[in-house]
Amino acid sequence: MNKLDKESVIGISALLVHAANIDEMYSNNEKKLVKDFIKSYLKDVDTEIILKKAEEIERNSNQLLNYTNIIKKNSIEIKKDIVEHLWKIIISDNSVDQYEANLMRRICGLIYFPDKECAEIKLKLLNSI
Repeated sequence: MNKLDKESVIGISALLVHAANIDEMYSNNEKKLVKDFIKSYLKDVDTEIILKKAEEIERNSNQLLNYTNIIKKNSIEIKKDIVEHLWKIIISDNSVDQYEANLMRRICGLIYFPDKECAEIKLKLLNSI
């Protein structure tokens, strides 16, 4: 698996926070899932500090493109991992609303990630609940 630098992880974490916030219910479980993502790429960091930075970026930005440009430059493995983390957050409350589904379609389009693979990841996660 390729590595992401700290700034990329913060930016992508902001996108995860955005996905968590889209249904206007940002739960502790969703925060934990974002921290899990941070930990999977950055070993010796305070995940709480990174999460706070990501939340601040998300609050001050309405541009999805800022985040997706970081992802677009990475390997398909990293894209797949990020899409999986996004879906984990979205389905963590056991429902996917139209805004969440639309967000995932838009993100996958912006990062050139195949819809079919996106749907397969979603299905795999739903089946593991």
